[in-house]
Amino acid sequence: MQGFITRLDEIESLGVCREQGVARVRLAGEIPAELKTTVTTGCGGGISYALDLPEASVVSNSYSCDELIRLLRQLQGHSKLYAEHGGIHSAALGTNAGLLIACEDIGRHNTLDRLAGEALFKGLELRATMLVTSGRISSEMVIKAARLGVGLIASRTTPSDQAVRLCQQAGIVLVGYLRGERFEVFSHADKLCSADQGQHIQGVTGIILAGGESRRMGSDKSLLPIGGARFIDHIYRTFAKLFEEVIIVTNSPSLYADIPCAKVQDIFQGQGALAGIHAGLSAASQQRVFVAACDMPFVNLTLVRRICQQTTGGDVVIPAHTDGHEPLHAMYNKSCLESMTSMLGAGQKRVVSFFPQVRVVEFAAENWQDCDPQGLSFQNINTPDEYFALRGLSGGNFDSKSTGCYDRKQG
Repeated sequence: MQGFITRLDEIESLGVCREQGVARVRLAGEIPAELKTTVTTGCGGGISYALDLPEASVVSNSYSCDELIRLLRQLQGHSKLYAEHGGIHSAALGTNAGLLIACEDIGRHNTLDRLAGEALFKGLELRATMLVTSGRISSEMVIKAARLGVGLIASRTTPSDQAVRLCQQAGIVLVGYLRGERFEVFSHADKLCSADQGQHIQGVTGIILAGGESRRMGSDKSLLPIGGARFIDHIYRTFAKLFEEVIIVTNSPSLYADIPCAKVQDIFQGQGALAGIHAGLSAASQQRVFVAACDMPFVNLTLVRRICQQTTGGDVVIPAHTDGHEPLHAMYNKSCLESMTSMLGAGQKRVVSFFPQVRVVEFAAENWQDCDPQGLSFQNINTPDEYFALRGLSGGNFDSKSTGCYDRKQG
């Protein structure tokens, strides 16, 4: 895994002493004289060599969500030691055609090393394969996978921040919280496809409002972490599945330079959420926009689709619940621009100030309660107490039924 050998004939001899628990390997060639050592944190710490991300590691391929789920099930079927004793990690390599090899080991890094060794002995081509593992994805795991040419890494748990960055750099699809038929995508979601995932919603642009002052929170709410990513990352990933065009309205576009979509600033500066909706609606190439605030991380795929597919004519389609209406989780038509401009020009900041001048359609609770019974889609976070309460609600894991995680059943 350190790049010392690439072929079996580069190994002169290999022996394992089971009594002493020692493996001895003699290489036919010379080990590089100057090796860069890296102290790692994985599996209790240790020393690795040559842990730089390999060049030209980007893999151009697409992956089936359904086959990824099937590969996880096949791995579970091979995890006999875990079923008998527990405390064992497992990993598998496969393609859209199915599982290639699988193994178990007490260490998550060891499983990947064993897969690499078995593939070398069997002469398997691993470029563009999928790696499914039970362990946490660290930067070392990503670099090892990239050296093998792996195009997708999936885990039952969360990746580290550095692992996400390296996968983005290497062109590797990174999937976390792969459990049953649910998972969350942390990088290169465009390379995942599914027969029942659904197409982009036609005629609608997704708008994320990220221009609030966050005075009660004391820090930028869009950058708050939850479930392994920032609030705005969760919203963007969901919007990228739903809309061909996504726009972030922000007066600090450099904060979101890593998010691959357009950013626009308010035309009416300092006039709140109405100015943000106005700016996004003005910039959108589509006739309608769906708007979500950056402090609403539990965006629900099914609910948004239903709002956008509302057939009753209206300039605004706004969901209703027991606490009122949600203007920052609603759909707006460009026909609203004239009224919005008039209100903003008069110094009116409230989103609903222009509603009397347009046609507003209420999206009643019975239309969405089956897919979001707790109404989490409309939960916004304004204070540190609310944020920590939200962290407790999520339990350290984003439940894809109520958030922007991918759920195969929802599409």
